[in-house]
Amino acid sequence: MEAELTSLAVAGATALVTQMVTDGWEQARDRVVAFFTRGRDGEGEVVEAELEDSRAELVAARNADDQETAADVQDEWRLRLRRVLRADPSAAAELQALLDELKPPDDQPKATVHNHNTISGGVYHGITIQAFKIGDVNTGESGR
Repeated sequence: MEAELTSLAVAGATALVTQMVTDGWEQARDRVVAFFTRGRDGEGEVVEAELEDSRAELVAARNADDQETAADVQDEWRLRLRRVLRADPSAAAELQALLDELKPPDDQPKATVHNHNTISGGVYHGITIQAFKIGDVNTGESGR
């Protein structure tokens, strides 16, 4: 059970940090505050301020290409989530529901890439390869 809670805490921290730099942050933040406070009055403002501090730190780290600080922010929230889950294992279902809400919908259109290759002019004596993608021979993936 401990491994499952740790895995859930890692997933939660990853989703939280990912949301911190999106347009939907305010809505996600409100849900995260609700998770951490779970009905306890007076704690919401403190958690919200901590989240906003972490967000500012994360944005600054990403702008400075400071991967270590960005990882520290994620680790901080992973530890906090893990503490909540250890103290109250029933919070796992609530965290999973939050993660499901934060996950982008599967019905979003997938990006389509169009490739147009042209060889013109000159004479080519030998093999000419035009490809968008050439797969790994070891995996059996073919080029597309």
